[in-house]
Amino acid sequence: MQFNPEDLDQRAIYKLLTGAIIPRPIGWISSISEDGIPNLAPFSFFNVVGDDPPHVMFSTSHANNHKKDTLNNVLTTKQFVVNMVTEEIVEQMNITGQNVPHDVNEFELAGLTPIDSIKIKPPRVLESQVSFECELVHHYTLENHKFGGGTIIIGKIVMFHFNDEVLLENHKINLENYKPVSRLAGAGYAKLGEIFDIKRT
Repeated sequence: MQFNPEDLDQRAIYKLLTGAIIPRPIGWISSISEDGIPNLAPFSFFNVVGDDPPHVMFSTSHANNHKKDTLNNVLTTKQFVVNMVTEEIVEQMNITGQNVPHDVNEFELAGLTPIDSIKIKPPRVLESQVSFECELVHHYTLENHKFGGGTIIIGKIVMFHFNDEVLLENHKINLENYKPVSRLAGAGYAKLGEIFDIKRT
């Protein structure tokens, strides 16, 4: 079966994309407003885009042509933190995905501990095993949209934070201790399943 996206409504397009492109890592983005109000929200349209120098990206939709607090904060301050989501904190991550007024502090809402970053102003999530301090380098708003569109954010990582228990020798990650969670469709999430190696030919 084939679908022309021009003939589909936004919900159908979303279901097809989020159901087929799985699993997706979750970028738990902390930012701060000009007034100093912290914000924390999860984004599953997220990934690494380069390592020389290290860059990550996430994108946010504009539901009803309304920009999310995260986007407004990042475009204003040019800074954000990516906090990675693990099994131990997935429920708290879910709480921070709620639509709440802009003056609500999601750290407090979810019972999380903000901790100062080193090079930027937005706080990190203390309970997260891995965090990346980022500075905005580029953003692009999708053109010719029908349903509100979205904006892609690309940030340069300026500081890595790894808890010692998730690190092995030679900068490798201990997956047994890390226990990352990924996003599926609907209310679905996934843990790491069977892991296998394929050597490059």
